Amino acid sequence: MSVKKDLLAVGHTALDYIITVDEFPEANHSAPMKTMKNLNGGAAANGAMIGATLGMKTGLISAVGCEFIDSPYHKNMQKLGVDTEALIISEEESTPTAFVMTNNNQDQISYFYMGAGKEFHDSDVPREKIRQFKAVHLATGDPHFNCKAGIVAKEEERLVSFDPGQDLGLYSPKKLKEVISNVNILFGNHHEIKRIQESLNVDINGLMDFGPEIVLKTCGSEGSIIYSEDEGKIEVKSIYRPAVDPTGAGDSYKAGFVSRLIYGASLEEAAKFASSVSSFVVEKQGCQTNMPTFDEAYNRMVEFYK
Repeated sequence: MSVKKDLLAVGHTALDYIITVDEFPEANHSAPMKTMKNLNGGAAANGAMIGATLGMKTGLISAVGCEFIDSPYHKNMQKLGVDTEALIISEEESTPTAFVMTNNNQDQISYFYMGAGKEFHDSDVPREKIRQFKAVHLATGDPHFNCKAGIVAKEEERLVSFDPGQDLGLYSPKKLKEVISNVNILFGNHHEIKRIQESLNVDINGLMDFGPEIVLKTCGSEGSIIYSEDEGKIEVKSIYRPAVDPTGAGDSYKAGFVSRLIYGASLEEAAKFASSVSSFVVEKQGCQTNMPTFDEAYNRMVEFYK
């Protein structure tokens, strides 16, 4: 079968309640919300939508409620050409919902209602769908399903990336090691990579010995660090833009990175492009509110890194 599509994102599609507060309350206290918006989100859906806006042919494996089908969110996906044929549809549960609170220091606390996401665990991985794509990205989602999807994608010799994100705590050390052993790229912010190393009791080199050829650690405004078997350690500055909302910055970064890597860019160039993509997303509230086109992201990258 000829591979005609680019990136298949596996994981959550969610409805996001994005909330800002001055500071988080202590236990048994309350705090006033400054703003609250109901927006489209979910790490896998963010990656698929942003990737499509950048010009990639993307697809999505998510578990959603039946109310999602033909909703405005679903229609937005179809309008951008996102392949949603492999959605897992629950007749009993509603679409996963996230409540993401950000304080004045840009720290975040999230609560997540799994809902239809429970359907992941016992669902089969659609091998034929995976065969249609060059790359498979395992985003926040069910650890068991992500593990199965990673195994299938590796068997099909696809480029496999993994970002456990804020679901990291759902992975036992055994399951985490199993997923990592089947991926080419491990993504994480500096907190997450540290927790992964502590969970598995390894340094960066030991982490790469489990399987990934690339470990990419994002460090917010300080940029990113790429650890590569072939190229060693690469540090890339971030493109700073005042963050109205950091939610979705990481998802957009991963989509931007993979979008360039599968078309032959160097690791450094892919990271620079990824930084440009995420710099757009943080400028407005919501994960999918300010998705750049390829030209917009590329032009900002060239201007910043010249």
